[in-house]
Amino acid sequence: MKIRLQKIIADAGLTSRREAERWMSEGRVKVNGNVVTKLGTTADPLSDEIRVNAKLIPRSQERVFIFLNKPANFLTTMGKDERGRKTVMDLLVNVPCRVFPVGRLDYNTQGALLLSSDGALTKKLLDPKNKVPRNYLVKVRGVPNEKTLRRLGRGVRLDDRPTMPLEVEIDRVSGKNSFIKIKMFEGKNRHVKRVCEVVGHSVIRLKRTHFGNLNLNGLPLGAYRFLSPREIKSLEFLVENTKIEKLIKRRPPAMRLKPTQTKR
Repeated sequence: MKIRLQKIIADAGLTSRREAERWMSEGRVKVNGNVVTKLGTTADPLSDEIRVNAKLIPRSQERVFIFLNKPANFLTTMGKDERGRKTVMDLLVNVPCRVFPVGRLDYNTQGALLLSSDGALTKKLLDPKNKVPRNYLVKVRGVPNEKTLRRLGRGVRLDDRPTMPLEVEIDRVSGKNSFIKIKMFEGKNRHVKRVCEVVGHSVIRLKRTHFGNLNLNGLPLGAYRFLSPREIKSLEFLVENTKIEKLIKRRPPAMRLKPTQTKR
């Protein structure tokens, strides 16, 4: 099936449709070896070879999901760092197609990072409306009291906008500091660190332990593994299950039928 090139590029998670159109006009997109600049051009994502900036976009049937236990001091980016710092892509070898991070972890943050070649599912997983959970273990200065925990639970304001409610509990106390568990359903820039700072508990160390229903059990720091088809289906189920729940909530209550009266 033929689809507009800008949509194929956007669905691959590389950029927005508008930016993809700009790339096309600049001659940065090729289809089967030919530069394409006409914005109305279509291609078949299953059979055509599509390259953006000389890099091949994986065909739609080539879905690869990688689960990485990211070490600290690695950037979550696909490109080279101008300062020469290492990126998560430096940890990946023998990957059959182009993958990109599903969201991001800060430079000093370690833990669960999902990478994928499926741009469409990536967008759904990152959409706060779908409430895909991310779990963190956070070492903070001080010990939050019950009032602070309730405040985090309600959500705080970042960039003059309220965040979604968080699920927060104290895991353990270590001297004057503490470890807290946080579950959230959205991912703003430096989200965990900023919400903790707002309530007066700066972050000392941060680790993401779960993404959706995936955890780090048995995965050493710096190592990665490919997701099984069953695990990929479970990620899809997370998103689709949210849609089903929304439809149920929107469904009008069933009409109550009056019982039929019988003649005596």
